[in-house]
Amino acid sequence: MEDLRLGNWSEALADVESIDCLMTDPPYGDRVHKGDAAAAVQQKNVQEIRGYSTVRRPVEYSSFDAEKVAKLVEFWQGRNRGWWICMTSHDLIPAWERAYKKAGLYSFAPVPFIRKVPRLLGDGPASWADYIMVARPRTIEFSRWGCLPGAYVLPEGYYENAKIAVGGKPIWLMRCLVRDYTKPGDVICDPFAGGGTTLVAAKMEDRKAIGAEIDEETHKKAFARLRRPVTGNLFCE
Repeated sequence: MEDLRLGNWSEALADVESIDCLMTDPPYGDRVHKGDAAAAVQQKNVQEIRGYSTVRRPVEYSSFDAEKVAKLVEFWQGRNRGWWICMTSHDLIPAWERAYKKAGLYSFAPVPFIRKVPRLLGDGPASWADYIMVARPRTIEFSRWGCLPGAYVLPEGYYENAKIAVGGKPIWLMRCLVRDYTKPGDVICDPFAGGGTTLVAAKMEDRKAIGAEIDEETHKKAFARLRRPVTGNLFCE
């Protein structure tokens, strides 16, 4: 079962009373968005000088801040029975930690996702990592879940076709997260579904999924993607 709704998550998912895992990749902080916009312009200028057009799409949605993080966690507190898997940029790590603490969750150190996509422009070291903010209920059941990876590193040579949404994560990563933090039959929720990768990963791993996407064109493409047949449950390489 995959249910992808159109609209702002707080309205589109208002009737969702119980889920087994919140797994989402919401917008990143303002600093990251501004840096991405500057890099897109810089890359476009360089490519125009060299005589070929840019393929980079700038981020067009608004950034996140501490208030939005707190609102998201507060909304799902009491509705999410299980793990919290929320991706972010380095500048919002403290906001997620504060929100988890206020919700009474047991939170962990940020788990890096190493994408190993080198930037060819810039004025200093380019980060290869996004961060996964993980938290769980303070219960015996979840304390006995078992040891999980401290980082996810994109396999050497891994390639994926162009993503539907800017900033979308690879299906490889989402399948690994689905397997590590949920069980078959669990309901996974992604309030910022984008191209539907989390929902597709849930479908591939025999989980249920529900999500929301605010952009109508992106929602249309993601919905079509969800209707395609998928390969069954496979192990991460």
